[in-house]
Amino acid sequence: MNDLAIPCMLMRGGTSKGPLFLASDLPADASARDDLLLSLMGSPDIRQIDGIGGGDSLTSQALIVGSSTRADAEIDYLFAQVAVAQRLVDTSPNCGNMLAAVACFAIERGLVVSDNGFTRVRLFNLNTRRLVHARVPTPNRQLTYEGDTLIHGVPGTGAGIVLDFIDAAGSCTGALLPTGKVVEAIDGVPVSLVDFAIPVVLIPANALGRSGYESKAELDADRALSATIEHLRRQAAARMGLPDATYSVLPKVALLAPAHEGGSIASRFYVPWNCHVAHSTTGALCIAAATAIPGTVAAELASPQSDDPYNIVVEHPSGHLAVRVHVNSDAGNTPRIAQAGVILTARPLFDGFAFANPYRS
Repeated sequence: MNDLAIPCMLMRGGTSKGPLFLASDLPADASARDDLLLSLMGSPDIRQIDGIGGGDSLTSQALIVGSSTRADAEIDYLFAQVAVAQRLVDTSPNCGNMLAAVACFAIERGLVVSDNGFTRVRLFNLNTRRLVHARVPTPNRQLTYEGDTLIHGVPGTGAGIVLDFIDAAGSCTGALLPTGKVVEAIDGVPVSLVDFAIPVVLIPANALGRSGYESKAELDADRALSATIEHLRRQAAARMGLPDATYSVLPKVALLAPAHEGGSIASRFYVPWNCHVAHSTTGALCIAAATAIPGTVAAELASPQSDDPYNIVVEHPSGHLAVRVHVNSDAGNTPRIAQAGVILTARPLFDGFAFANPYRS
């Protein structure tokens, strides 16, 4: 093999998929690394026909993984959102869905030694500088992907991987409520700007003349709505102190409505230029955290589960996603969400080499 052949493992994580690389197999220089990722994924091209990307934001993601020197983590990882039709790699966000694959990849590559029964892997996200603890099934010290955990938006079942996001408030802005307000108006539209695991603009669907129960196809076909959401997103980015949203996937946007299928709240999540076929995990964490903050758009629309008010079930176009939040109610007017967790599945799809294109301009 030559230097254009890059070792990688393609994995599904939650409702997303993408290649995972060892950091030592990629250039240390960020610009050279991003150029290589664009070549490997086949961007910019709407089909990504000349690379391993899937022509969709949920399948054009890469994870870069290595051992950590931190005392509180075994693994450092960087998430890269590779634009499909643009020459752009965005490393500002994190991805909760693909995170389900990171701990497994670390075990597969020998960066972490398996324990008997379950293996805890402490992960440090280089994008947000936050910790995530993963609990991976390893019966007889062997990594397994087989199990009975069902993820809506993914066919079949798999081994349940528990992900606990530690102190995820202010992941990108430094504050749970970047503007200090639980609700405010942008062009007359009520919004809550919340940053937990990822910054999200929370909007009542009915404020934009929608029910919040539309299908992905209906929302993606609604060009007027998409234009309005993008306009609100860009203004929200400025208020939250984020970079120009024209060139970034942050903040994300969620259209929220009361639950209507037995959950806690209904969400249509934008990623950010179309509706997610299911739901972003980090987005669900943010929505769940917001339900615990009195006065937010999410809190006003949510219906707590009668048996467990801290188990927030987010309804989405493909089903639902449950998030458990740990709230410190003694933290003052704004509760402190110390931790939030989900259970996802992951699976390897292939292991080998991806080839960069030496003739690509």
